[in-house]
Amino acid sequence: MSKVIVLADRRNDRPAAVAPGEPPPHGQPALDMRARPLRDLRISVTDRCNFRCTYCMPREVFDASYTFMPHSALLSFEEISRLAGIFTQLGVEKIRLTGGEPLLRKHIENLVGMLAELRTPQGRPLDLTLTTNGSVLARKAAALKSAGLTRVTVSLDALDPAMFQGMSDSGFTPDDVLRGIDAAADAGLAPVKVNMVVRRGLNDGQILPMAERFRNSGHILRFIEYMDVGNSNGWNLAEVVPSQEVLDRIGAVHPLAPVASGEMGRVAERWRYLDGGGEIGVISSVTHAFCGGCTRARLSPEGKLFMCLFAHDGHDLRAPLRDGATDLELARILSGIWAARNDNYSELRGRNMADPARKIEMSYIGG
Repeated sequence: MSKVIVLADRRNDRPAAVAPGEPPPHGQPALDMRARPLRDLRISVTDRCNFRCTYCMPREVFDASYTFMPHSALLSFEEISRLAGIFTQLGVEKIRLTGGEPLLRKHIENLVGMLAELRTPQGRPLDLTLTTNGSVLARKAAALKSAGLTRVTVSLDALDPAMFQGMSDSGFTPDDVLRGIDAAADAGLAPVKVNMVVRRGLNDGQILPMAERFRNSGHILRFIEYMDVGNSNGWNLAEVVPSQEVLDRIGAVHPLAPVASGEMGRVAERWRYLDGGGEIGVISSVTHAFCGGCTRARLSPEGKLFMCLFAHDGHDLRAPLRDGATDLELARILSGIWAARNDNYSELRGRNMADPARKIEMSYIGG
């Protein structure tokens, strides 16, 4: 049975907790200080991963002695589902499960099933997606689709086996990931989006091979500028390949045209092949900041809410959740946090004004 959360404080034995804001009128999204609506929620379900990608979880930091969160610290599926229901009533229409590697969380399909029951105030189901490195997707795709997952995004940074293994620092191969992509498509999790993080001097020679591999496949390949997420990846601006350069390289071989989109919150600029070979996307968070249209909040594995991928601190939701707060009290807390949001890190970075404070790691909060 589908589930619509009704925000009401049913505890009459004490007044509702004092909170920083009131939820918006029913059916209207919460707005931040820049009038950006709350539309997207990214939920990181684990800080663990079976890859050690050099731009995300370099092995010299995340080695055998690294301490990951104990299972008891993680939000339970029931807690995640409850918070997601409240977020949905505040305007969230899309939920993306991330990590770490979300498919390492045991029985993740059970969480997908719980989230698939949620409905917006207008009675619509959520756009429910998941980002994965694809290593175990072939085993999970059918169960995820059956549970209610809408689509899947798969990370793949190179087709060359040696380059792939060097970047992922894992024992997996590109073929393992490609099998996962095929399984996702066969299960109906389509169109599959394939994300490639491009680093100059490392895998930028794979831009055209990747484009050729996914042309006419029905999948959507997206090229992501190498970002300064976290503090452990040794980010260097010189390694950033601007999206325009990617488009120029591909367009010189296969002419492209932009695909118009006025959807607020969309991070990828869409381009189509003029010969009908499908489309690609570019995500330009370094050279073309899209903070002005950012509609995302991020929930960490242990229940901290972050307002930006480049934030250095989050808001603890696990404490009030486990201390017995009602849905209405939690909604007031969430509304207040979003209403005070004014984050625009990428814009500030572009003007050399970014806060140098320690940032959260991508492996902890998801991309």
